[in-house]
Amino acid sequence: METINAIGRRKSAVARVYLTEGTGKITINKRDFEKYFPSAILRYVVKQPLQLLGVEGQYDIKANLDGGGFTGQSQALRLAIARALVKINAEDKKQLKDAGFLTRDSRAVERKKPGQPKARRHFQFSKR
Repeated sequence: METINAIGRRKSAVARVYLTEGTGKITINKRDFEKYFPSAILRYVVKQPLQLLGVEGQYDIKANLDGGGFTGQSQALRLAIARALVKINAEDKKQLKDAGFLTRDSRAVERKKPGQPKARRHFQFSKR
């Protein structure tokens, strides 16, 4: 099996993933998976597509993460892994789609408007 690559995005985070057959080692930005995501919740989010299909030790994953924070990066990585798994086996697409792992979450921070302190907050009105 050759290397399968995929991309995932969330907020301003971008994840590029390279999947190869292996022992289940996950490397992110040339660092160990457990060191990059110290939180157990974020590690769980990343491994969700692998656990759903029961292939958690069959593929080595190398990922390049850029932009955003920890939560956005973990969700972008989950999307990229799910897309790469679909490239390997197209029959898994329905299962991943039903779980919501193939849907790009397009919500992002709303821009700040001029004449306001934040995106929707207005300065307090004073009649006198």
